[in-house]
Amino acid sequence: MIRITNYIRYNRDKWLTIQVWLWAAVFRLVLLIVPVKYVKGYYGISGEESPELESKESYGWARKIAYYVNRVSEHTPWESKCLVRALTAQRLLTKKDVSSTLYLGIRSEENKMVAHAWLRTGCYYVTGGNGSDYTTVAKFRK
Repeated sequence: MIRITNYIRYNRDKWLTIQVWLWAAVFRLVLLIVPVKYVKGYYGISGEESPELESKESYGWARKIAYYVNRVSEHTPWESKCLVRALTAQRLLTKKDVSSTLYLGIRSEENKMVAHAWLRTGCYYVTGGNGSDYTTVAKFRK
């Protein structure tokens, strides 16, 4: 309880932290309940990418949102893996009018297919790394 109290007391961006937590919960619930064919339309414009360059302000927002999404996602009582993180960050960046590209990729690992999602704004990878180990199967611009 002391850790939670201290985190709330010394956190400068309380509202952003709350938004990250709420959106992560929403996206986790949606991914569990709603079939993928209905959720896919929310990802953005299929097959398109956002610009490679963004403004300094956009990169600032992207770094801040990446920090809070990754930090909060590590402590949620539900699983907040790559797709939940990417969708949460994408939603918060869209609210700040920052364009982004959501990538979905796969790779083979020990005779199993492993899926991964990552998000890019400009040349900065917000969540999920750069996906260099994965074959990109879909991309969505928002």
